[in-house]
Amino acid sequence: MKIDPIQVEVWRHLFESIAEEMGAALERTAYSPNIKERRDHSCALFDAKGRLVAQAAHIPVHLGAMPLMMERLLNEVRWSPGSMWLCNDPRHGGTHLPDFTLVAPVYLPSLTEPGNTSRKSKIQNPKFFSASLPTAPTTRISADLPPALCLSAPNCFMRG
Repeated sequence: MKIDPIQVEVWRHLFESIAEEMGAALERTAYSPNIKERRDHSCALFDAKGRLVAQAAHIPVHLGAMPLMMERLLNEVRWSPGSMWLCNDPRHGGTHLPDFTLVAPVYLPSLTEPGNTSRKSKIQNPKFFSASLPTAPTTRISADLPPALCLSAPNCFMRG
């Protein structure tokens, strides 16, 4: 099979623009200045096997974290239509505890039923995944003190 380099670039830019638009939508709808003004977030698209297709270059530290997180979550989570997974576990590719990544599987109607766009069509595996990593003021989630002040915490679960 001959690969057309022009077509490859067109598809690459298409997928990257989707990830960039995900980030722009996140910025427009955010309340947190961390997201709205500092642009402390990242967005990505993954294929059905969890491989990175495109990622917007918002924050460099997230570039390596999101593919690792997706690799770990792909087989550990029971994906179904309407499900989403919120993850900040450093053992699953998280950058640090206040950063939460939201992963959503995307399902399409079965191709074996032409013209059937109803939700009752046969749903199989996710066709791709979208992920966004918004860094918002989440330092108080399940913690007694913000992480910057909680140096005496005996384990990472007490640091928020």
